[in-house]
Amino acid sequence: MSLGYVYVLGSARAGDRRTYVGWCVDLDQRLTAHNAGRGARSTRGRVWVLLYAERYATRNEAMSREVSLKRDRKFRAQLALALAPNNMDRRRPRRQAASTRSADSG
Repeated sequence: MSLGYVYVLGSARAGDRRTYVGWCVDLDQRLTAHNAGRGARSTRGRVWVLLYAERYATRNEAMSREVSLKRDRKFRAQLALALAPNNMDRRRPRRQAASTRSADSG
C-alpha cells in the first residue's frame, strides 16, 4: 500500500478566489502539474498554491476524505480567505462610460 494525500489548492485572480480539492501520491508533482496546465481541466489557466493537505496510509482513505472535503464548502471558504487577491492592487480602476448624448440634446 502506498501513501495518499488529499489537498486543497487555492487561486486568486482579480478578486475571484477559487479552491480545488484533489488527491494524489506526490503533492509537489501534482501542484506542478496543475500550474503547468496538465492538471484537472477546471484548474487550467490559473496559478495555484497549496492551502491545506492531509496524509493517509492508503489511497482509498485519501479518496474518501477528498469526497468529504469537496462537500465541506464552509471549510473551503475559510481556506480561501487566506488567499491574497494578487491582482487586486494592480488592477486598473473601471472607467465611467462616456455619454454619447449631451443633456441639452433631446
